[in-house]
Amino acid sequence: MKSTEIHELSAEDLQNKLKEARVELFNLRFQMATSQLDNTARVGLVKKDIARIQTELRARELNGNVAGR
Repeated sequence: MKSTEIHELSAEDLQNKLKEARVELFNLRFQMATSQLDNTARVGLVKKDIARIQTELRARELNGNVAGR
């Protein structure tokens, strides 16, 4: 997910995306532990997506724009 896509989402959508990404990361880690993960690079990408979403949520919180854009 690109940062431009993240900027366009509402706060509620960002929260949903964050939950989905955390679930995906959990599943990827579980697959890695059981040696079933084919694409190990996906773990890093999901972590970066989580960080981007959290950064946008925090920026909106600091700007007082929690309701979304």
